[in-house]
Amino acid sequence: MRPHEKLQTWIESVDIVLNIYKATERFPKEEKFGLTSQIRRATVSIPANIAEGAARNSSKEFAYFVSNAQGSASELETELIIAYRLGYLSETLFSKLLADLERIGRMITGLTRRLRRVPA
Repeated sequence: MRPHEKLQTWIESVDIVLNIYKATERFPKEEKFGLTSQIRRATVSIPANIAEGAARNSSKEFAYFVSNAQGSASELETELIIAYRLGYLSETLFSKLLADLERIGRMITGLTRRLRRVPA
């Protein structure tokens, strides 16, 4: 098992990728190369950055990639709000995805704090 596969932050961020892909399947076809693509890329970027950071040689490098994951989470939040306001997401699904994303964001913050305490 690779180091990132043991991290609950990575595990849950992969889970939200699957949920986002299912949710965006219902988006209008004209959004395929627009909002659908952007949401999916931002979502995939979260666990991808965590995995890439975990493979680096220092906690400082790892923290850099975790910071990128946090940025992708913020980007995703904005895109989900837009999708909801456009009527592409039900209130129930939007609330669930936002709650999941908020939990992942808190986990990323905790991981960042731990990494900053580890000597580079």
